[in-house]
Amino acid sequence: MTFDEIIQSEHLQQAQTQMTFPASWCQGRTAFGGLSAAIAVQSMKHQLTEPRRLLSVSVNFVGPLLEGTPFTVATTILRSGKNATQMQTQLIQSGKVCLIAIGCFGKDRESAIQVTNVDNPTLSAVNPKAVLPYQEGVMPAFFQHVSLNAQQGALPFSGAPSSNLGGWMRFKAQTTSVNELHTLALADSWPPTLLQMCKAPSPASSMSWYIEFLCDISLDSESWLGFEAVTHHSQNGYGIEDAKIWSQDGKLLALSRQTVAVFD
Repeated sequence: MTFDEIIQSEHLQQAQTQMTFPASWCQGRTAFGGLSAAIAVQSMKHQLTEPRRLLSVSVNFVGPLLEGTPFTVATTILRSGKNATQMQTQLIQSGKVCLIAIGCFGKDRESAIQVTNVDNPTLSAVNPKAVLPYQEGVMPAFFQHVSLNAQQGALPFSGAPSSNLGGWMRFKAQTTSVNELHTLALADSWPPTLLQMCKAPSPASSMSWYIEFLCDISLDSESWLGFEAVTHHSQNGYGIEDAKIWSQDGKLLALSRQTVAVFD
Protein backbone atom coordinates (compact mmCIF):
# COMPACT_ATOMS: atom_id res chain seq x y z
CA MET A 1 0.00 0.00 0.00
CA THR A 2 1.16 3.53 -0.75
CA PHE A 3 1.28 6.31 1.83
CA ASP A 4 -1.78 7.96 0.28
CA GLU A 5 -3.77 4.71 0.34
CA ILE A 6 -3.06 4.21 4.04
CA ILE A 7 -3.65 7.80 5.08
CA GLN A 8 -6.89 8.05 3.11
CA SER A 9 -8.39 5.01 4.85
CA GLU A 10 -12.05 5.51 5.74
CA HIS A 11 -11.29 4.02 9.16
CA LEU A 12 -9.50 7.23 10.16
CA GLN A 13 -12.70 9.24 9.83
CA GLN A 14 -13.78 7.78 13.17
CA ALA A 15 -12.52 9.12 16.50
CA GLN A 16 -11.70 5.54 17.52
CA THR A 17 -10.90 2.78 15.07
CA GLN A 18 -8.65 -0.22 14.45
CA MET A 19 -5.95 -0.62 11.82
CA THR A 20 -3.07 -2.98 10.99
CA PHE A 21 0.40 -1.87 9.95
CA PRO A 22 1.76 -3.33 6.65
CA ALA A 23 5.16 -5.05 6.89
CA SER A 24 6.54 -2.98 4.00
CA TRP A 25 6.23 0.15 6.16
CA CYS A 26 8.37 -1.04 9.07
CA GLN A 27 11.81 -0.01 10.31
CA GLY A 28 13.26 -2.96 12.16
CA ARG A 29 10.68 -4.48 14.49
CA THR A 30 8.49 -1.39 14.69
CA ALA A 31 6.37 0.69 12.35
CA PHE A 32 7.89 3.65 10.49
CA GLY A 33 7.46 6.54 12.91
CA GLY A 34 6.68 9.09 10.22
CA LEU A 35 3.67 7.09 9.02
CA SER A 36 2.52 6.38 12.59
CA ALA A 37 2.58 10.11 13.33
CA ALA A 38 0.75 10.91 10.08
CA ILE A 39 -1.97 8.38 10.93
CA ALA A 40 -2.46 10.11 14.28
CA VAL A 41 -2.68 13.57 12.69
CA GLN A 42 -5.04 12.41 9.96
CA SER A 43 -7.36 11.07 12.65
CA MET A 44 -7.26 14.51 14.31
CA LYS A 45 -7.99 16.32 11.03
CA HIS A 46 -11.15 14.28 10.57
CA GLN A 47 -12.44 15.47 13.96
CA LEU A 48 -12.23 19.18 13.05
CA THR A 49 -15.64 20.77 12.63
CA GLU A 50 -14.32 23.76 10.66
CA PRO A 51 -11.19 24.44 8.57
CA ARG A 52 -8.15 25.03 10.80
CA ARG A 53 -4.58 24.53 9.66
CA LEU A 54 -2.08 22.34 11.44
CA LEU A 55 0.25 24.53 13.52
CA SER A 56 2.27 21.94 15.40
CA VAL A 57 2.51 18.28 16.39
CA SER A 58 4.24 16.81 19.42
CA VAL A 59 4.90 13.06 19.23
CA ASN A 60 6.22 10.64 21.84
CA PHE A 61 7.23 7.20 20.59
CA VAL A 62 6.43 5.22 23.74
CA GLY A 63 6.95 1.67 22.50
CA PRO A 64 7.19 -0.47 19.37
CA LEU A 65 4.16 -0.67 17.07
CA LEU A 66 4.32 -4.11 15.50
CA GLU A 67 3.22 -5.03 11.97
CA GLY A 68 0.47 -7.56 11.43
CA THR A 69 -1.12 -6.94 14.84
CA PRO A 70 -4.23 -4.72 15.04
CA PHE A 71 -3.85 -1.44 16.90
CA THR A 72 -6.38 1.15 18.04
CA VAL A 73 -6.32 4.79 16.93
CA ALA A 74 -8.05 6.83 19.66
CA THR A 75 -8.46 10.60 19.26
CA THR A 76 -9.79 13.02 21.88
CA ILE A 77 -10.52 16.73 21.49
CA LEU A 78 -8.83 18.36 24.49
CA ARG A 79 -10.20 21.81 23.79
CA SER A 80 -11.72 23.64 20.85
CA GLY A 81 -12.01 27.40 21.19
CA LYS A 82 -12.75 30.31 18.91
CA ASN A 83 -9.37 30.22 17.19
CA ALA A 84 -7.57 27.00 18.13
CA THR A 85 -8.25 23.31 18.62
CA GLN A 86 -5.97 20.92 20.48
CA MET A 87 -6.31 17.14 20.27
CA GLN A 88 -4.60 14.03 21.52
CA THR A 89 -4.29 10.75 19.65
CA GLN A 90 -3.00 7.48 21.08
CA LEU A 91 -2.02 4.40 19.12
CA ILE A 92 -2.65 1.42 21.38
CA GLN A 93 -1.64 -2.17 20.62
CA SER A 94 -2.22 -5.23 22.81
CA GLY A 95 -3.33 -2.95 25.64
CA LYS A 96 -0.12 -0.88 25.57
CA VAL A 97 0.26 2.72 24.42
CA CYS A 98 2.77 2.83 21.54
CA LEU A 99 2.48 6.46 20.46
CA ILE A 100 1.02 9.67 21.87
CA ALA A 101 0.54 12.71 19.64
CA ILE A 102 -0.81 16.15 20.52
CA GLY A 103 -1.79 18.37 17.61
CA CYS A 104 -2.55 22.08 17.60
CA PHE A 105 -4.77 23.49 14.85
CA GLY A 106 -5.47 27.19 14.37
CA LYS A 107 -7.59 29.60 12.39
CA ASP A 108 -5.68 32.29 10.48
CA ARG A 109 -6.39 35.81 11.77
CA GLU A 110 -5.51 39.32 10.65
CA SER A 111 -2.42 40.65 12.41
CA ALA A 112 -0.18 43.67 11.99
CA ILE A 113 2.82 41.67 13.24
CA GLN A 114 4.80 40.19 10.37
CA VAL A 115 8.24 38.56 10.70
CA THR A 116 9.64 37.11 7.48
CA ASN A 117 12.09 34.22 7.47
CA VAL A 118 15.42 35.31 6.01
CA ASP A 119 17.14 31.91 5.99
CA ASN A 120 17.82 30.10 2.73
CA PRO A 121 18.53 26.43 2.07
CA THR A 122 22.12 25.49 1.28
CA LEU A 123 21.14 22.46 -0.81
CA SER A 124 22.04 22.09 -4.47
CA ALA A 125 19.35 21.39 -7.05
CA VAL A 126 17.66 17.99 -6.87
CA ASN A 127 19.56 15.21 -8.64
CA PRO A 128 16.99 12.42 -9.28
CA LYS A 129 19.80 10.19 -10.62
CA ALA A 130 21.51 10.23 -7.21
CA VAL A 131 18.64 8.76 -5.19
CA LEU A 132 19.77 6.22 -2.59
CA PRO A 133 18.84 2.74 -3.88
CA TYR A 134 16.75 0.46 -1.69
CA GLN A 135 18.66 -2.60 -0.48
CA GLU A 136 16.42 -5.25 1.06
CA GLY A 137 17.73 -6.55 4.36
CA VAL A 138 20.18 -3.65 4.66
CA MET A 139 17.80 -0.68 4.78
CA PRO A 140 14.52 -0.36 6.71
CA ALA A 141 11.59 -1.86 4.80
CA PHE A 142 9.77 1.49 4.53
CA PHE A 143 12.70 2.85 2.55
CA GLN A 144 11.31 1.15 -0.57
CA HIS A 145 8.57 3.79 -0.59
CA VAL A 146 10.73 6.93 -0.38
CA SER A 147 13.29 8.64 -2.58
CA LEU A 148 16.14 10.46 -0.83
CA ASN A 149 18.69 12.53 -2.73
CA ALA A 150 21.31 12.89 0.03
CA GLN A 151 23.63 15.90 -0.33
CA GLN A 152 24.96 16.63 3.14
CA GLY A 153 26.43 14.35 5.79
CA ALA A 154 27.55 10.75 5.42
CA LEU A 155 26.19 7.21 5.40
CA PRO A 156 25.13 5.62 8.69
CA PHE A 157 27.82 3.75 10.63
CA SER A 158 30.65 5.29 8.61
CA GLY A 159 32.45 6.90 11.57
CA ALA A 160 32.07 10.35 10.02
CA PRO A 161 33.24 13.40 11.99
CA SER A 162 30.22 15.48 10.93
CA SER A 163 26.75 15.38 12.48
CA ASN A 164 24.80 17.39 9.90
CA LEU A 165 22.53 15.73 7.34
CA GLY A 166 20.53 16.98 4.40
CA GLY A 167 19.10 16.48 0.96
CA TRP A 168 15.82 16.16 -0.94
CA MET A 169 12.94 13.77 -0.28
CA ARG A 170 9.67 12.59 -1.78
CA PHE A 171 7.48 9.50 -1.95
CA LYS A 172 8.06 7.27 -4.95
CA ALA A 173 4.34 6.73 -5.51
CA GLN A 174 3.06 10.29 -5.04
CA THR A 175 -0.30 10.76 -6.74
CA THR A 176 -1.87 13.58 -4.75
CA SER A 177 -0.61 17.07 -3.96
CA VAL A 178 2.05 17.22 -1.26
CA ASN A 179 0.53 18.43 2.02
CA GLU A 180 1.50 18.63 5.69
CA LEU A 181 0.96 14.88 6.22
CA HIS A 182 3.46 13.99 3.48
CA THR A 183 5.84 16.56 4.94
CA LEU A 184 5.46 15.11 8.44
CA ALA A 185 6.11 11.54 7.34
CA LEU A 186 8.99 12.34 4.99
CA ALA A 187 10.78 14.41 7.65
CA ASP A 188 11.16 11.21 9.67
CA SER A 189 12.48 9.15 6.75
CA TRP A 190 16.09 10.30 7.23
CA PRO A 191 18.28 8.36 9.65
CA PRO A 192 19.15 10.12 12.92
CA THR A 193 22.06 12.51 12.39
CA LEU A 194 24.10 10.64 15.02
CA LEU A 195 24.20 7.34 13.14
CA GLN A 196 26.79 8.60 10.64
CA MET A 197 29.19 9.11 13.56
CA CYS A 198 28.87 5.48 14.71
CA LYS A 199 31.72 3.21 13.61
CA ALA A 200 29.59 0.05 13.52
CA PRO A 201 25.88 -0.79 13.12
CA SER A 202 24.14 0.63 16.19
CA PRO A 203 20.45 0.78 17.13
CA ALA A 204 18.86 4.19 17.48
CA SER A 205 15.37 5.30 18.37
CA SER A 206 13.43 8.56 18.19
CA MET A 207 11.93 9.21 21.62
CA SER A 208 10.18 12.54 21.20
CA TRP A 209 9.54 14.73 18.18
CA TYR A 210 8.13 18.22 17.80
CA ILE A 211 7.39 19.77 14.42
CA GLU A 212 5.93 23.19 13.61
CA PHE A 213 4.32 24.14 10.29
CA LEU A 214 4.82 27.72 9.14
CA CYS A 215 2.08 27.69 6.52
CA ASP A 216 -0.45 25.61 4.66
CA ILE A 217 1.33 23.13 2.40
CA SER A 218 -0.10 22.27 -1.01
CA LEU A 219 2.53 21.45 -3.61
CA ASP A 220 2.52 19.65 -6.93
CA SER A 221 2.64 15.85 -6.66
CA GLU A 222 6.04 15.83 -8.39
CA SER A 223 7.56 18.22 -5.83
CA TRP A 224 10.58 17.39 -3.72
CA LEU A 225 11.02 18.65 -0.17
CA GLY A 226 14.37 19.85 1.16
CA PHE A 227 15.70 18.68 4.52
CA GLU A 228 18.63 20.09 6.50
CA ALA A 229 19.36 18.75 9.99
CA VAL A 230 22.01 19.58 12.57
CA THR A 231 22.88 17.97 15.90
CA HIS A 232 22.80 20.51 18.71
CA HIS A 233 23.99 18.24 21.48
CA SER A 234 24.75 14.59 22.18
CA GLN A 235 25.88 13.07 25.45
CA ASN A 236 25.24 9.99 27.59
CA GLY A 237 23.44 8.19 24.75
CA TYR A 238 20.93 10.91 23.86
CA GLY A 239 21.11 13.51 21.10
CA ILE A 240 19.01 16.51 20.09
CA GLU A 241 18.71 17.34 16.40
CA ASP A 242 16.97 20.22 14.66
CA ALA A 243 15.86 20.30 11.02
CA LYS A 244 14.45 22.78 8.53
CA ILE A 245 12.15 21.62 5.76
CA TRP A 246 12.00 23.56 2.50
CA SER A 247 10.07 23.70 -0.74
CA GLN A 248 12.06 23.49 -3.98
CA ASP A 249 11.72 27.24 -4.48
CA GLY A 250 13.39 27.91 -1.12
CA LYS A 251 10.37 28.56 1.09
CA LEU A 252 10.71 27.41 4.70
CA LEU A 253 7.77 25.09 5.39
CA ALA A 254 8.42 23.52 8.77
CA LEU A 255 10.80 23.29 11.73
CA SER A 256 11.54 19.99 13.47
CA ARG A 257 13.27 18.90 16.67
CA GLN A 258 13.87 15.32 17.84
CA THR A 259 15.37 13.64 20.89
CA VAL A 260 17.14 10.47 19.75
CA ALA A 261 18.56 7.61 21.80
CA VAL A 262 21.59 5.88 20.26
CA PHE A 263 23.02 2.59 21.53
CA ASP A 264 26.61 2.60 20.33
